[in-house]
Amino acid sequence: MGQDLTAGALRALARFWKDERGATAIEYAMIAVGIGAAIAVTVYTLGDVVFSKYYQRIADETGR
Repeated sequence: MGQDLTAGALRALARFWKDERGATAIEYAMIAVGIGAAIAVTVYTLGDVVFSKYYQRIADETGR
């Protein structure tokens, strides 16, 4: 019984490993995560510069 269970598990694992359905979706998800991370890092890095350069200047000009 133990060998049957092990053999069945190995066959299921082999089928899972060969199955490429969904691989493209995972690849696109990884690309989207990479782009999102790049945007987040850029906004985090440049956020203060953009705020002080543009928004603070507008606030100063309008007297707010």
